[in-house]
Amino acid sequence: MTQEDAVHVENLTKAYPGGDQALAGVTFSIRRGEIFGLLGPNGAGKSTTVRILATLTHPDGGTARVDGLDVLRQGHDVRLRIGYVAQASGTDRYATGRENLSLQAHLKRVPRREIPAKVNELLEWVGLSDAADRMVDKYSGGMKRRLDIAMGLVHDPPILLLDEPTTGLDPETRAAIWKDLARLRRERQLSVLLTTHYLEEADRLSDRLAIVDHGRVVIEGTPRDLKAQIQGDVITLEIDENTSGAADVLRRTDGVLDVIADGKGVSVQVAQGATAIPTLMSTLERSGIAVRAVTLSGPTLDDVYLHHTGHRYSADKSDAV
Repeated sequence: MTQEDAVHVENLTKAYPGGDQALAGVTFSIRRGEIFGLLGPNGAGKSTTVRILATLTHPDGGTARVDGLDVLRQGHDVRLRIGYVAQASGTDRYATGRENLSLQAHLKRVPRREIPAKVNELLEWVGLSDAADRMVDKYSGGMKRRLDIAMGLVHDPPILLLDEPTTGLDPETRAAIWKDLARLRRERQLSVLLTTHYLEEADRLSDRLAIVDHGRVVIEGTPRDLKAQIQGDVITLEIDENTSGAADVLRRTDGVLDVIADGKGVSVQVAQGATAIPTLMSTLERSGIAVRAVTLSGPTLDDVYLHHTGHRYSADKSDAV
């Protein structure tokens, strides 16, 4: 861990009763003042990692340090330095937004005389001033998440842990939360750990990210650098059967950089997608392989995930193919 690191985890392992290996050696660092994304399907180990950093779960092995403090030996000091926003809302639905924030401020030992001003500041910052004295039970999903984030910030922590902050929100509300988080990093210079199973969210918000699969970090870097590793364009060919045979045929085709058979499709990396499509189609046709659909795109995080794991990304771990 360097002085530039706000968070550093190394070789974290965690198994739950029944033998479910949630973490199998997770390692990454978060620099001060950056949004770092943990991207992976449900069940990949993201929430377990966050709970360890929040001192709510003990790892079986490895180390985790927050602001230079060991989460096991210095848990109390770690909790003073983090804001934690869990997947499930931590608000009291039968209290007002103002009452929720005031109670959280008391629990976080904010000096009593500072609480009213701090609560008003945060309510304004998250756009809830007009709804401050309404019961949270009457809030929309987006309003509740903004209140959750405000509660995580009430004691001015230098590090914020956000576990799936936009899950269950509609696309418009999710986009609004994205703007709030970008403003949060810009105006408060916080170090943010963001777990998400949304590819676009990780791409839009993360300064750097780690892709997690089956409890391991498979690749880490900036979204731009990770996508740049996938050279040229990506052509996805939807095939009813014999995808492995199609992949073998296409690997022997001139101009093809890489081929991955995935479920009912084949992903092909080529230098120039538009000119390569007719060649790929005719090659498969001569081999007696029918193509149902063709898609051409630039590299995405989905392609990065496929390249490093061998299967297409799915938010549900059980759906990965």
